[in-house]
Amino acid sequence: MRDRYPFLISIPHGGVSVPPEVRGLVNLSREEVAFNSDPHTRLLYGFDKAVEALVDFNVSRVFVDTNRAPYDYPPRAQDGVVKVITQDGTPVFRKGQMPGREVIGRLLENYYHPFHGQLARALDTLPIRIAFDCHSMLPRSPPVRMDAGHPRPLFCLSNRGDRNGKPKSGGLVTCPPEWLQALARSFQAEFDGEGRVAMNDPFRGGFISVAHHRRTRVPWVQVEINRGFYETEGREADEAHLTELRERIFSALTGFWDEVSG
Repeated sequence: MRDRYPFLISIPHGGVSVPPEVRGLVNLSREEVAFNSDPHTRLLYGFDKAVEALVDFNVSRVFVDTNRAPYDYPPRAQDGVVKVITQDGTPVFRKGQMPGREVIGRLLENYYHPFHGQLARALDTLPIRIAFDCHSMLPRSPPVRMDAGHPRPLFCLSNRGDRNGKPKSGGLVTCPPEWLQALARSFQAEFDGEGRVAMNDPFRGGFISVAHHRRTRVPWVQVEINRGFYETEGREADEAHLTELRERIFSALTGFWDEVSG
């Protein structure tokens, strides 16, 4: 049994805090902010002592989404680095209070770039062999998406490829297809009979995976778990169940790694 696995774990959407730069402008309750973040992912993917590095983010993705490009901001984008509307179409900010370029610039400087700097330092200074960008997803596609209401798999594993993990039209993949397929098999074995493990469906991976893979060529996989697997209809989650799920997710990751690195 090794001391640490050569993994970098990124948890960009687990935070629920409202940055002081926008307090007083927000149209959402605390519950709405949490719902539109990735609640419980810091516990689900909290493998701190067993991996080379873990980088998470305290600010809600509603206000600073580190999985979007830094130039992808309003009014050009409603679902960019700073959100205009939530997943159900609710305005994030009070009428006439949408942050301008100066405030968005401070959000990027104070939160966005430091997060990406932490990822870059881990990749540059530690023996990282593969990175996982870890998320949760709603059980069904939300109203703002083209496939609204469509049921989602238990897990989605993404490398920017097709549904077999292979490059689309010769494009970039952030992880070798054979590795993604092996990871999917490991997850399917661990969660056999509990749900489908999909590749690049409904998500193909975001800015974090692409940007840091392009710079370093370290493989990246975006991991999404279905919130319906651990949340009640009232959006509650049992900590003991979350802890058990964390152990099973880590078992799937390490089972994959022991296979492909052996």
